[in-house]
Amino acid sequence: MSNIAILSINHQIAPVAIREKVAFAHGELAPAISSLLSLKEIKGCVIFSTCNRSEIYVSHDSKNIHDVLIKFLAFSHGIDHHSLIEYVSYYEENEAVQHICNVACGLESLVLGEPQIFGQLKDAYQLSKNESALDKILEKLFQHVFKIAKKVRTDTNIGSSPVSVAYCAVKLSEKIFTNLSSQTVLLVGAGEMIELSAQHLSKRGVRKMIFANRTIENAQPIAIKHDAEAISLKSLSENLHRADIVISSTAAPIPIIGKGLIETVLHQRKHKPMLLIDLAIPRDIEPEANQLEDVFLYSVDDLQQIANSNLEERLKEKVIAKKIINAKSVDFIEWANNIPNEEIIKNHRRQANLLKDELLQTALRKLKSGSNPDLVVEELADKLTNKLLHKTLENVKNPSNLKTDSHEIVEKDKTNPSKIDN
Repeated sequence: MSNIAILSINHQIAPVAIREKVAFAHGELAPAISSLLSLKEIKGCVIFSTCNRSEIYVSHDSKNIHDVLIKFLAFSHGIDHHSLIEYVSYYEENEAVQHICNVACGLESLVLGEPQIFGQLKDAYQLSKNESALDKILEKLFQHVFKIAKKVRTDTNIGSSPVSVAYCAVKLSEKIFTNLSSQTVLLVGAGEMIELSAQHLSKRGVRKMIFANRTIENAQPIAIKHDAEAISLKSLSENLHRADIVISSTAAPIPIIGKGLIETVLHQRKHKPMLLIDLAIPRDIEPEANQLEDVFLYSVDDLQQIANSNLEERLKEKVIAKKIINAKSVDFIEWANNIPNEEIIKNHRRQANLLKDELLQTALRKLKSGSNPDLVVEELADKLTNKLLHKTLENVKNPSNLKTDSHEIVEKDKTNPSKIDN
């Protein structure tokens, strides 16, 4: 099978403190793709980065791709690759196909079956496509993955529950504050996670919501949708004391809410308790804030217990989804395994056409010189038949010639670019 490899650092074995070190901000993805594609071993690539995982999908011709990828990931973030080794999951060939299908179907998510991962993976694929980073193998692989994910959604109930990370955040809020309708919630960011959180809060009767973003203009659309207030991040410190609950999910590279600010806010609130839910990777809220009294700080990993609610039913659906993935992946694996044969056929067709052209030119020269046409045609047919049979019989006697011949043809074409591949 052609070489496919995946390097993953995800929530299953890597804590938030590690995941935030290797996360790619949206603006960093295109340059990272270009940098990865510039490596001679890489034929195609997709980089996928969410709050729970950073993964690199590649097609390659390297015997040492694991080291290539982990060193690339570490170098991209300015850290020592040795510090990542114990947190890395690595997959290749058939296991890689299984893994990416599992990811797309939400089977590897913090919240089993969560539907947002499918859209996020499609966005990662589209970005690589826009950057011309997809080769034949990865294009086919992702089309296969998307087809399977849609079938799993259609044929199972694994995604029928409203459970998501945003849903878990709101459920956590209910555990801390029994009556959410009387609380003021500050939502920082404007992405899908914030939108989903706002939807769940509205269903719980929350009427006092404040949306903060880099500019008021960015915050206003979602604020208007929920009949809420919009503020800019610049005014966050002036408004934070108003919030009983803070849900933050931005793409900021460093924390935007520090321990010192929280201390000031608690004084303003006369130490009325605050719930801080940090859904961002890298984190938006300094973890040291959890040392303060009257502060309940939770990261995305702390939502696991809530995510496991109703897990038994979803585990049953996971078994069905796995069967679908295993059955349908056979088609892709067979296709990928046949690529070497396609190359052999392609190269032998090229070789036959080169031979034909050579003998035809010889025959035409003889005809122009006045040779007997019947003899020229007969000689052309005999030589073409003998040469084609000779090579075929040699390959039957020694199948290893197939690979050698293919390589020789490719090398010959490199030195003779005028020849056309028919």
